[in-house]
Amino acid sequence: MRFKKLCGLFLFVFFLTQNHIMFFQKSFAQGNVDNETFEVVQQEDETEYLQGKIVQILEEKDINLDGQIQKYQKLKVLITKGFLVGKEIIIENGEYLSAQVVTYHKNDNILITYVKNIDGSDVYTITDFIRTDGVLILFIIFIAACIIVGSKKGLFSLLSLAISFFILFIFVLPEIQAGKDPVLMSILASIVIVPVTFYISHGFERKTTVAILGTVIAMIITGILSSIFVNITHLTGTSTDEAMFLQVLGGTQYNLQGLLLAGIIIGTLGVMDDITISQTAIVYQLYDLKNDLHFSELFKRAINIGKDHIASMINTLVLVYTGAAMPLLLLFMNNPRPFDEILNFEMITTEIVRTLVGSIGLILAVPITTYIACYYVKKGKTKNSVGL
Repeated sequence: MRFKKLCGLFLFVFFLTQNHIMFFQKSFAQGNVDNETFEVVQQEDETEYLQGKIVQILEEKDINLDGQIQKYQKLKVLITKGFLVGKEIIIENGEYLSAQVVTYHKNDNILITYVKNIDGSDVYTITDFIRTDGVLILFIIFIAACIIVGSKKGLFSLLSLAISFFILFIFVLPEIQAGKDPVLMSILASIVIVPVTFYISHGFERKTTVAILGTVIAMIITGILSSIFVNITHLTGTSTDEAMFLQVLGGTQYNLQGLLLAGIIIGTLGVMDDITISQTAIVYQLYDLKNDLHFSELFKRAINIGKDHIASMINTLVLVYTGAAMPLLLLFMNNPRPFDEILNFEMITTEIVRTLVGSIGLILAVPITTYIACYYVKKGKTKNSVGL
């Protein structure tokens, strides 16, 4: 469970960071991205999206563009999906100056955009590789590992994961897209996701209920801290390209600050399960071993183990964020601007606030859940002694 959630957190941070890196590069090179963003949006309705397979490399050489040597290719591509399916076209790759030119090979499956130029000519551009086959294979391996290693619990974890995505994509995102408050939607989603996924993954037991209570309280604190520090640091949620697109596509005016808060809440929720369930299990295990422990002694022993959990969790989170943001860190190293000035960029401050607020919520979940668990195990003993 822990490995799965950390991998999910890593992928989430990685993709988020890649978008920030692209924005970071554009902002330093151009000063802003507004014009480019709106130009792309204006062309959106005129763009056709195709899929194709490279059947032949007609030409491949190094060319000189403004003193920079880069790879150039002329490729014959068979269209496999789209309105030109079955047609062979010629695409040039690397004809314009670029920081990095991707080299393609025969039989590569690629994504292609098609637009008609002002003079009426057809323009085809390779936008990326088709990666669905590789992702599907990896997903199948992931499912197999969960079921083989985790057996019944692994299967239930997959079911709870599917339910979480179902709620997010069927309820939360459409409601936000319709103009509803993102924070309210994320809170309502959490109220449903937490008990449903916890009970499915860990069973209908008292310790699961304790973990749910600890999670809810910790999430409330996380939400309050998020709201406070998003306002203190004047975060607007407009620091990314996707935020720019959202404001001009579809005609819906989104609450971008609310989206930022909702993202922090949902992101923290994804890791909270591991913390609260583990800490609850520790209390119950200690009590099973020695059920005559006084409340304070039980809490002290459980929290000591929890401190080790906190230490490993902090180290893990920092390394995950650092590893995912490695290109961004290199940009900092190579940038002439002062470090304190770079920290004031909203996209950087956003990630700092997101990381620290989420981490604080996870840390506080340990004593909160431990206290609730200790209270319930001692309360259960008292009830049994009086015949309740």
